[in-house]
Amino acid sequence: MPESRILMATIGRPHGVSGRIHVTCHAADPAGLTAYGPLSDAQGRLYLLRWCHEGVAEISTVVDGVPDRIRNRTAVEKLVNVDLFIDRSALPPPDEEEFYLADLVGLTAVDATGREIGTVTVVHDYGAGTSLEIVGETALIVPFTQACVPTVDVAGGRVVVNPPIEVPVIAEDAV
Repeated sequence: MPESRILMATIGRPHGVSGRIHVTCHAADPAGLTAYGPLSDAQGRLYLLRWCHEGVAEISTVVDGVPDRIRNRTAVEKLVNVDLFIDRSALPPPDEEEFYLADLVGLTAVDATGREIGTVTVVHDYGAGTSLEIVGETALIVPFTQACVPTVDVAGGRVVVNPPIEVPVIAEDAV
């Protein structure tokens, strides 16, 4: 497991002028995101969200345990693209044959014959689907689908990758 923090949400553009923001939630149940308590950014600052309606929330900074709601557009504009994390220990353990996407980072990627391709370095999710970035002798990004990644073995430390023919392999020195 690469680190103890799990990405739960990303702050998007402001919504109106009263300090509300669009939030992209990476949790299975966006409504449950607020149940975890304060979320932290990459620098360790704490934030609380309160959902207003689907995808839009009010946000508060938390200093010395006291929440202070951000009430203007200018202040929330400074938070656009801030990632919000929780400590992994706050999440329930995954069920058998389940995993968190963060668990994939660091796994060895092999092809169907067992030949090592590289290491999963990043899991991308831009909203249109998840993909894995694999770095080895070549750099490769593959869709995280059953067809392209038929086997995920977190305990064994590997994923089996069948890149689609349309995905070109780029030489490492060309990157």
